[in-house]
Amino acid sequence: MIARLRKLWSDINASYWFFPGLFAIVALLLAMVTVELDRRGMTEWVGQLNWLPPARPQGASNMLTVIASSMIGVASTVFSITIAAVAYASGNYGPRLLTNFMEDRGNQLSLATFIGTFVYAITVLLSVRMPDESGALVSQGDGFVPQLSLVIAYVLMAVSVMVLVFFLNHVPSSIRINAVLEGIGRRLLTAIRKNFDEPMKARVEATVGGGTPIYATGTGYIQVINWNELLEVARKSGVELQLAVRTGDFLHRSVAIGYWSEQPDEACDREVHDCFALGDARTPTQDLHFMMDELVEIGLRALSPGINDPFTAISALHWIGAATAELGKRDLNWSVGEQDEDGRHPLRPMADDFSHYVRRGFGTIRSAVATSPPAATVMLDSLESAAATMTDSERHKAVRDEAEQLVRQARAILVGPDLEQIEAHYALFQKRLENHPR
Repeated sequence: MIARLRKLWSDINASYWFFPGLFAIVALLLAMVTVELDRRGMTEWVGQLNWLPPARPQGASNMLTVIASSMIGVASTVFSITIAAVAYASGNYGPRLLTNFMEDRGNQLSLATFIGTFVYAITVLLSVRMPDESGALVSQGDGFVPQLSLVIAYVLMAVSVMVLVFFLNHVPSSIRINAVLEGIGRRLLTAIRKNFDEPMKARVEATVGGGTPIYATGTGYIQVINWNELLEVARKSGVELQLAVRTGDFLHRSVAIGYWSEQPDEACDREVHDCFALGDARTPTQDLHFMMDELVEIGLRALSPGINDPFTAISALHWIGAATAELGKRDLNWSVGEQDEDGRHPLRPMADDFSHYVRRGFGTIRSAVATSPPAATVMLDSLESAAATMTDSERHKAVRDEAEQLVRQARAILVGPDLEQIEAHYALFQKRLENHPR
């Protein structure tokens, strides 16, 4: 249940209705409160301000009408601009980046501000009474102008204008490729530091032991794993649980999600299933691989013959190199919870060794990089920079092997000066790598 609630919260964060809906409710309540304060005469001090002449019913009605009509028009325009920007970005950089733009707080809060201002203005407008009108707030012959509510509406209008200026600057800034890559790269580095918070101590054994399998009962991508509840299930079972999947993997009923060291009660299998929340797409919530795949996808698209933009690919390689360097100096063995008193690890997540991440990043983009001498030289530089942070010989070997495969790929594609440039850079790479301490 908790895993599904976390998935629901993740979906809400990536939606465009939550903050506008929340701001609309808050604006409605605020309008009701301020109008009630005006009705009870608790805001007479507003009319005594010399620099703020009190508004008359006709002027107040006109002002609120203008604010409400302009805000709903601006909200429609903002929504249209956002959808156009999202369509442009997902079409040029990859459809998997749609989630990143939908989660952008600047876009969500901008739309919410205009919707909230509209709801507030239209609600206060309902309370304004002309001298010849009667109603719940006034008797025949009296007029009513909620002075405090009117001041707040004016302030909200001023805030909305500032938000509009921010939005018009934010949208083109957010779809710049360098900004997109920086957002993904920094989020990836943060996830690496959070998941692997210890320096390297021992090499990872990226194997899954045998045992009694637990098969998936649903179909879809793993979006959220409730690790705390899964740990409690493993402890209660009295045996060890070795996971065979990670967040972002695709499940169907023939996939084993884990293995028990011994057969526990049948209820434990159902409780394990409840700790997994599935969806129709991968999300960056707990999926470190997804963010690395986004960088690779941008690089592959940039190097495709139809686009041929090696400089975008170079920027993607820089961030992949930064992530590889961060992984290279960290302990990739991670566990959930401490050992039991008998030394048993109740829950063992699926571990990936360093070479897995090198293949996932540099290895996936290698074939496209080999067609571009500028990108190939930058990839060699990124591999060399990543190796500088490592003291383990096995990890150094993984970096050297990746560089060697890049050159082998380039030899099969390039000829002449382009190949000579890469060969010369590879020789320099080998020379520098030999001088790195291990």
